[in-house]
Amino acid sequence: MKEFNETQRFSQWWLWLILLGTWGAIVYAIFQEPPKSIIAYFVTSFSAFGLPILFWQMRLSTRITSDGIYVRFVPFHLKEQFYAWDLIESAQVRTYSPLREYGGWGIKYGFNGQGKVYNVSGNQGLQLIFKSGEKLLIGTQKSAEIQAAVRV
Repeated sequence: MKEFNETQRFSQWWLWLILLGTWGAIVYAIFQEPPKSIIAYFVTSFSAFGLPILFWQMRLSTRITSDGIYVRFVPFHLKEQFYAWDLIESAQVRTYSPLREYGGWGIKYGFNGQGKVYNVSGNQGLQLIFKSGEKLLIGTQKSAEIQAAVRV
């Protein structure tokens, strides 16, 4: 079995434009009229500085070995999520619609029984269907390589 490693980050220009625009608006508002309460100060500070830092730190790491599939969505998973091969019924790369099927990117639950998704960009993912019937889609930018890694 061929091993596979991939690390992805949020790299969409429009997302960073929104984040930086929001950051600029909040910083401007703070200089115009500083927050009057400590709670408002912390909320505006987190919005101005915490959200861009949070998005900068986010990454989706996927690792496929002979043992199974390891996934970690930093900073939400403190350790890798492990999915053993003997629990997986099928694993196929597929094209999907992040907005229509899951409501966007990140860690989401799909509409109409699509299961959970971990993704950061694009529309390609490794669809896992477990023997229990549960589904998990792991987004990828390396669809050919990940498909080759799951062939046993």
